[in-house]
Amino acid sequence: MTDVFTVGLTRDLEAFGDIGLELLAGLNQVTVDVGGEGTEVSADAMRNVDALLLLSPRVTSSTVAGAERLKLIARFGVGYDNVDVDACTRDGVVLTITPDGVRRPVATSVLAYILALSLRMFDKDRLIRAGRWADKPSFMGIGLSGRTLGIIGLGNIGREIIALSQPLGLRYVAFDPYAPPGDVDLVDLDTLLRTSDFITVNCALTPETHHLLNRERLALMKPTAYLINTARGGIVDQAALTEALTARSIAGAALDVFEPEPIASSDPLLGLDNVILAPHAICWTDECFRGNGESACRAILDLAQGRIPPYIVNRSALEHPKLAYLR
Repeated sequence: MTDVFTVGLTRDLEAFGDIGLELLAGLNQVTVDVGGEGTEVSADAMRNVDALLLLSPRVTSSTVAGAERLKLIARFGVGYDNVDVDACTRDGVVLTITPDGVRRPVATSVLAYILALSLRMFDKDRLIRAGRWADKPSFMGIGLSGRTLGIIGLGNIGREIIALSQPLGLRYVAFDPYAPPGDVDLVDLDTLLRTSDFITVNCALTPETHHLLNRERLALMKPTAYLINTARGGIVDQAALTEALTARSIAGAALDVFEPEPIASSDPLLGLDNVILAPHAICWTDECFRGNGESACRAILDLAQGRIPPYIVNRSALEHPKLAYLR
């Protein structure tokens, strides 16, 4: 290892204030000056960097090729579809994520969406702004006691949603082929779609989950059901969802993620009144960013001090000779 451990921070992190960087005191910190969201981190920017704290830019095979010092990509968040995981593994670069930082903020956001949809909160806001007080009997919400919440992806966030929503009297079903049997009723995806009153997407975007909710599967949902997606836009066929919302074959949706991002100003979703939209930022709070930052910084500190960090995506990268010093 080099005497001075150098951490690169993508410039987009500067906009978010306190993210716990004081934990990296004593390490050399440099800003990686890349462009906006989705731009590629260059190979030149990585040549003298041991670890990269990454928000939205892309890490490609070109980024890590020849970056002999680079050992860690500490992703600020849990999604890693902006990182070429195979390239990182091949070149001895560990990828970590921050599930402990996003668990509560994302679960709280899903709960907020459930409440807003069930109460028809945004409909009622538009109603009063339009001077239509007398029309309120036509905008009745639904109670949550005894309703079924279907959770696609019963991991870190899915289980936190259950913990937070317990007092509401919901019934829970989940689809997750990798979850062990336990205290939640695991069902196949079609059953979940047919029986749930609210469906929340909480799985990662992978080749296996791309367009997992396609036109045929969306057609299985109840006409009174709502879809919530705070995971990744590509898990849902957005064109098919738009058709379902337009035809009102489902009651509504709440979306924080889209395909592609940012959503185009001409996208028909923006003209619908039965969908709540947010710019992939519904959970962005001081709590979320501090939690993500501290988790990512702890991973960097572990690596700098010769320890294997938690929350590694590609554990096989540890077999690379570059990382032989870790214990």
